[in-house]
Amino acid sequence: MYSWDDLRYFLELARRGRLVSAAQRLGVDHTTVSRRITALEEALDTRLFDRTPRGYQLTKAGQALLPHAEAIEAQSVSLYQEVSGEDATLTGTVRMAATEGLAIEFLSRHMDKFRERHPGITIQLVASTPPLNLSRREADLAITLSRPVTGRLVAWKLADYALGLYGARSYLDHHAPIRQVEDLKDHDFIWYIEDLVTLPQLRFIDELVREPNFTFQSTSVIAHFNAAMSGLGLALLHRFAADPEPSLVHLLEEKIDIRREFWLVVHEDLRHVARVEAVCDFLTELMKEHQPALLGQTAKQEMNKA
Repeated sequence: MYSWDDLRYFLELARRGRLVSAAQRLGVDHTTVSRRITALEEALDTRLFDRTPRGYQLTKAGQALLPHAEAIEAQSVSLYQEVSGEDATLTGTVRMAATEGLAIEFLSRHMDKFRERHPGITIQLVASTPPLNLSRREADLAITLSRPVTGRLVAWKLADYALGLYGARSYLDHHAPIRQVEDLKDHDFIWYIEDLVTLPQLRFIDELVREPNFTFQSTSVIAHFNAAMSGLGLALLHRFAADPEPSLVHLLEEKIDIRREFWLVVHEDLRHVARVEAVCDFLTELMKEHQPALLGQTAKQEMNKA
């Protein structure tokens, strides 16, 4: 029979991926973590981690054990809370995945507020398109552009957001005026690399311009933003990021208004783990509060508060 206490070491190493990081969180020496993991593997007669140059990665057996260990952890914390009346749950690390634009241009601006509320929780924010796989425990939760249709996942809509067409003043000063959508056929565009676009929600530029002339393509929306700022061409950008930038001009605002959705997704085994629930609650409140900014309705005022 394995020691239940060894599951603490297993969980921390699974979340952090490195012995030293797990040891620091647990307040022990890294050799202790290694010894306890070895003891757990021997007791279960299976290998739980692959040792790689990138750190410790869960094996198939480790992935199978993870939700059970997390459930035991949640029950243990719940028991402690009920018996002691103290909140000892709001500590640890939560890995959150989000699309690049939202992660860099919005969420990271508000992490100080979360830290004030929950100083014992460390956020790992992964800017990834497409998001990491929650079923494989690559992240604890994710903000996606659609509701998942498979997997043991819980999801709810966070907010709507808007994209608009922008060009730098330096570009517009040297190109034909843009008064209507038909004028766009004579202009240069910045966009994604088509064969590398993995999210259907990002395949929409052909709806706007037939056979657009691309002068620059990148998988990164931040690269789009910077290229547009440099005057390389026109770009469809998040309004919450582009509206506050004085060097960018919002074009055809009444005619081009692209709406998309943000969804919060969490694995059902983690939904009521206290630190994960704390992050979910914070994100839900944050996106509701800043819904006007995400739609570009009050972007300049809202982003100045951030």
